[in-house]
Amino acid sequence: MSLEDDCSTFLVRHAWLSLRGVVADALVQHDLSVAQFASLMMLEASPGLSVADVARKVSSARQSANEMLGGLERAGLVERRPHPNDRRAQQIYLTDAGRERLAAARPTVRQVEERLSAGFSADDLTVVRTWLARMAAASSPMS
Repeated sequence: MSLEDDCSTFLVRHAWLSLRGVVADALVQHDLSVAQFASLMMLEASPGLSVADVARKVSSARQSANEMLGGLERAGLVERRPHPNDRRAQQIYLTDAGRERLAAARPTVRQVEERLSAGFSADDLTVVRTWLARMAAASSPMS
């Protein structure tokens, strides 16, 4: 029995690292890292996230997320605004330039995913996405 047969966690990690590398190479043309792309997507879906929220969602330390967001801010892709109820916190929002960069990068990532998933049926991909979403939900701290 191979390690992949015995431990789906290892197989998911291996797939993620492989996919992340391919996506990272593709995102170079948009001057974005995988974490930056993910952060822009999250901020589009949930404007006003805190640095701690972004850190949790990209699975990084708060300091690392703060540095990454600082780079996005210097590039004019996000802006920080004071939190209305917490003087110590800031909320992060996409700028128009951030929305434009995300819109330009999305098709690139989609093309990579389509290329890598060629040969899988729509049903196969639905099962994989459902399984991944359920595993993520089941392992989240709020479960």
